[in-house]
Amino acid sequence: MGLRIGVDIGGSFTDFAVFNEASGQLHSLKVFSRPDDPGQEVLHGVQELVKRYGIDPADIDYFTHGTTVGVNAVVQKKGAKLGLITNRYFEDVLALGRLKTPDMYSLHSLRPEPLVSRENVFGIDGRMDATGKELAPIAEQSVLAAVAGLRDAGCEGVVIALLHAYRNPEHEKQVQALIAAAVPGFFVCCSSDVWPTIREFERTQTAVIGAYVQPRVAHYLGALQQALTQAGVTAELKVTKSNGGVMSAERGKAECVQMILSGTASGVMGAAWVARQCGRENVMSLDIGGTTADVALIVNGEAQYDTGEYIGDYQIHIPSVSVTSIGDGGGSVARVDEFGVLKVGPESAGSTPGPVCYGRGGTQPTITDAFVSLGILGQAKLGYNAVNVDVAAAKAAIGSLADRLGQSIEATAEAIINVSVSGMYAGISRLVSRFGIDPRAFSLMPFGGAGPMMACYLARAMHMREVLVPLTPGVLSALGGLVADVKNDFVRIIYGDLSAESLPHLEAEYQQLEQQAREWLSHEVSDASQGQFSLSAEMRYKGQSFEIATPLQRDDLANGNLSSMREAFHAQHHHLYAYSDRDAQIQVVSLRLVVSMPTPKPQLEPLPHSDAAPIPAEHIDVWMSGRYLTVPLYQREQLAGGQSFTGPSVITQSDTTVAVLPNFRAQVDALGNLILTDLTHTA
Repeated sequence: MGLRIGVDIGGSFTDFAVFNEASGQLHSLKVFSRPDDPGQEVLHGVQELVKRYGIDPADIDYFTHGTTVGVNAVVQKKGAKLGLITNRYFEDVLALGRLKTPDMYSLHSLRPEPLVSRENVFGIDGRMDATGKELAPIAEQSVLAAVAGLRDAGCEGVVIALLHAYRNPEHEKQVQALIAAAVPGFFVCCSSDVWPTIREFERTQTAVIGAYVQPRVAHYLGALQQALTQAGVTAELKVTKSNGGVMSAERGKAECVQMILSGTASGVMGAAWVARQCGRENVMSLDIGGTTADVALIVNGEAQYDTGEYIGDYQIHIPSVSVTSIGDGGGSVARVDEFGVLKVGPESAGSTPGPVCYGRGGTQPTITDAFVSLGILGQAKLGYNAVNVDVAAAKAAIGSLADRLGQSIEATAEAIINVSVSGMYAGISRLVSRFGIDPRAFSLMPFGGAGPMMACYLARAMHMREVLVPLTPGVLSALGGLVADVKNDFVRIIYGDLSAESLPHLEAEYQQLEQQAREWLSHEVSDASQGQFSLSAEMRYKGQSFEIATPLQRDDLANGNLSSMREAFHAQHHHLYAYSDRDAQIQVVSLRLVVSMPTPKPQLEPLPHSDAAPIPAEHIDVWMSGRYLTVPLYQREQLAGGQSFTGPSVITQSDTTVAVLPNFRAQVDALGNLILTDLTHTA
């Protein structure tokens, strides 16, 4: 019985969640992130945990973390200089993409420049057909010519993405061997090793993104491992994955693409765990950090997954927690454009220099400075006493915008909040449409440093009646990594009709997938016998261009229950499109298998109960709804289970601040979660 630690390394703060298995206590901490010196924020955090809570690093037997280092490398375009080897005459695969315009309503919208420049793309001779049969062998001389071109261009690595490698990767392996012989030690990535799925552009793009971030991620993980060793932590480092699971850091160095959305996925897993603890089945999570607001859906207690999530301007086609990122974080910069219009984001002040109120050299007004100017922030130190709030500096920064807009500082600050909420509303509307849900039937769960400040504003705009604020919302992403299960996805292309004749082939392919999954799990855990398997198939009506993921029952496949498998697809199609055609032929494009191993979860102790009204620490003046109001200021750690009060009010705690708008009723549940109910919505 030791210590389990989850860490989330964000752009502004690094968050720690520490669970003591012996005592059942859950501790948390925030320190500033150190993008200039990876690993030092973790070293500093462990040292702070020792001082604050008296933990012994030698007692840490589980250490997992989520990070945005891969995402940042893509967004900032600071990855490796890569080459790409593909089939002759397919050199424009990245430039052409799907010929989609990013913004269909803008005449000036342009597709982003590929991560591999066109002059570093080399076509080689050799060809497989769609069944995996060789039509023409690999021409060794064309490969060696491509290698010479890569060296002349100064490329640091190369991605090999050849036609139909999802069916037969032999040609990619041959090219890899030729490169290894010609240039020993040169970094080579095969698309068939990354995610062997159909569609040339998507498979190539995914492999390129993984290779693009690989050097930076591998260096980062190595530095973090060294920092943990220096801190006296002997537990093997684990990393959270895009699909909401965890894997070893050593595997993460080689499979960087699997952890590229690690940070955002951790938060959703933490939100799903809290939702289950509270008995809430349908929840919309709202993670607002320093740079972005990330929104995800939890339906029937489970996070929603998809492929094709965006990282900056680029889509990555691997299974991942479905998250919509909006450029409205606490550090998002507010400005007045040349037309006199107030704009917020996507530029962020990050942690260095950060918002003006942090006193770390920031000069541009941010959302955080707006909340300080409203009087909601600045009543206590932020980030576990890491930040002394400079109220005067924040008001001066907002005042520079107020002068240009011809209105008061308070009105400008509230306008900044409203503009950011409108941006979130637009982003959330796309997510809602994608999954076909009614947000009014969902609870909003805010977390991250800025989430609880924004939650009531957004809930009211979305007509959501309930806001559920976790006990430690500022470090929920770190908690998500701590409760995440070991997990991995596997895929096998089928591309055939769903029929009685095809069922033996489907069963044989499943058996191979399961064997592959068991081998993977045996390298991650000491006892893989308790692994859990979840089967799905990507299916479509014959003639459709794209398929949809359809959960299947293992017994239906094993027993050849064709009608149940067909009905599962019809039901899924009807759910998404309100239409199904039970007379149409169904195609199975691929089988997908998810293997997982549950990890121990914290058992939270109930708070002391009280029926008495909570006592405010003091009363403060805040600007809400266009005027100053005198409101009670509560300290979260002083609230007991069962207590309730009505807004407007402000609640402070070590990791965040909660703004309760007028006509919201607040109640503390038995586990300390804060339930905010909008009394203006009766249904």
